[in-house]
Amino acid sequence: MGDKPTIAISHLGCEKNRIDTEHMLGLLVEAGYGVDTNEELADYVIVNTCSFIEAAREESVKTLVELAEANKKVVITGCMAQHFQEQLLEELPEAVAVVGTGDYHKIVNVIERVEQGERVKLISAEPTYIADETTPRYRTTTEGVAYLRVAEGCDYRCAFCIIPYLRGNQRSRTIESIVAEAKQLASQGVKEIILISQITTNYGLDIYGKPKLAELLRALGKVDVPWIRMHYAYPTGLTPDVIAAIQETPNVLPYLDLPLQHSHPEILRAMNRPWQGRVNDGIIDRIKTALPSSVLRTTFIVGFPGETQEHFEHLLEFTERHEFDHVGVFTFSPEEETPAYSLPNQVPSEVMVERRDRIMALQQPISLKKNQQEVGKTVDVLIEQENPESGELIGRSGRFSPEVDGQVYIKGESRLGTIVPVQIQSADAYDLYGQIVNSN
Repeated sequence: MGDKPTIAISHLGCEKNRIDTEHMLGLLVEAGYGVDTNEELADYVIVNTCSFIEAAREESVKTLVELAEANKKVVITGCMAQHFQEQLLEELPEAVAVVGTGDYHKIVNVIERVEQGERVKLISAEPTYIADETTPRYRTTTEGVAYLRVAEGCDYRCAFCIIPYLRGNQRSRTIESIVAEAKQLASQGVKEIILISQITTNYGLDIYGKPKLAELLRALGKVDVPWIRMHYAYPTGLTPDVIAAIQETPNVLPYLDLPLQHSHPEILRAMNRPWQGRVNDGIIDRIKTALPSSVLRTTFIVGFPGETQEHFEHLLEFTERHEFDHVGVFTFSPEEETPAYSLPNQVPSEVMVERRDRIMALQQPISLKKNQQEVGKTVDVLIEQENPESGELIGRSGRFSPEVDGQVYIKGESRLGTIVPVQIQSADAYDLYGQIVNSN
C-alpha cells in the first residue's frame, strides 16, 4: 500500500451527493489507497461539487480555486463536473480529471490513469448508473444515521430545475436491494435510515410500472432499525396506500418532507407543476387527518418569474393556514439550461429577498408554537454529539431531520449513537432542551 497516493475528498452539496462521496471513499479504501481527511497532506483532492443553484456553484468554484492555489492535484466530480466539463478543464490546469455524476464508481480507474500521466475526462452524456448494496461505502455521517438512496434521477421537468440534466432520468433500485442495504446498515449500529431520491413517492415506477413506495416501507418495517425517515415526498404520491403503510409500519416516522415550492395554481403552472396546484390543500388536510402525529416540512421558492404581490400573498396565507412544522424558503435562481431562465417578468433580487424574509418571519412563531407543544413530553432522542467543554449532549427527536431542522440539547449521560428517552423542559423556535429520563 505504501506506494499508492493518499487521497482526500472535499464534499459539497446535498445528501444525494454525499452518498456518491461515500461510495468513492469505499472504493478507494478497498483498492488500498490511503484516505486522509487533511487536504494538505493528501496527494490528490477529490472535490465532489454541487451545481444546483448559483450559490452552490460559487462555493464549489471557491473550493476549487483555493486548492489550485495550494498546488493540489484536483479531481472534480459531481454535478458541476457534469455541467461544466470543458470550462473546468480549460480554466483549471490543476484539474487532473473531471468525472460525471454517472461515473463516480470508476474513481479507482481514474486515479490509476492520472498516475500514468493522463488527464482524464470521464463523463457519460446520459447518466444511468446507480450504486447498490454491493458497492463499497465508507460512511461520513454520525454513527447513528445513514442515508439510503432508493432511486436516482428524475423524470419530471420542473421549469426551474436543472437536476434531470445533471443526474438523468429516474432509475430505481429493487426492493430486495434496498432491504439488503438497510440490513447492512442496521448491523453496523445505524439507528436511523433516511430514504432519499429526487422524488421518493415515485419510487419503483420505472422498474415495476407503478410506484411501490408503500410496499418498500412495509418491507423496511421488517428490518431491525428503530427509525426510517423519508425525504422528498411529493404530495401527489402520498396515496391512501402510502399513508396506510406509514400508519401500519412502527419504525417509519410520520415525518413528511413535501417539496411544495408554491401554493398558487398560476405559479405552479408556470413552474411546470400544474398537477400539484389541484391537490395542495386537500392532501395536506388528508395527511393531518390520517396521521395526526405527522411532522410536516416543506420548501418554497419565492420570486419565480411572474410572481406578483397577489401570488405571494396567496403563499403567505397558505403558510399561515397550514402551520407546517418546518419551512425552508429559497429565492429563485435562474439556471441557463432551464425554461425558467428566459421567462419574462423576472423578479428583482431585493424583492425576492424581502419575500423570503417575510415568510420566514411568519413561520417563526408557528415553529415556536409547534416546539412548545413538546414541552413536558418524554420523547425518544438519537444522541449524535457531545460538547467537549460542557459535556452537554446534542441529538434529534423524530421531529427533526439532520442538517435541515432543529436539535435537542440534553442534560444527562448517554453513549453517542443510542436512542434514549428525554423529557423536554423548554423550547425555542428552532430547538428543544431536556433531561435524559433514567430508567433506574
